[in-house]
Amino acid sequence: MGQEPGEPLKTRIRIKVHPRAKRTRIAGKLGDIYKLDIAAPPSQGRANEACVRHISDILGVKLSSVRILQGLTSELKLVEISGITPEEVGRRLAS
Repeated sequence: MGQEPGEPLKTRIRIKVHPRAKRTRIAGKLGDIYKLDIAAPPSQGRANEACVRHISDILGVKLSSVRILQGLTSELKLVEISGITPEEVGRRLAS
């Protein structure tokens, strides 16, 4: 996905969320999809909030820089992160 000159840097990743896990953590990667265990339940958007918060914390970006583009009611989500390269996202999520 190429960036246009002058356009803010945005990276998109796919995440498969497993709500009600024992703890919140990146559980691995399957192909190009990151597996994310979330301790929060899926009701009332709690798992989505926890997903955004955890990704923000791991990547060291503001909470407002992370948003779910697709999959608000699904375990498979498309997440967009502003201000960080795809390479840096991959490196930070792998560690």
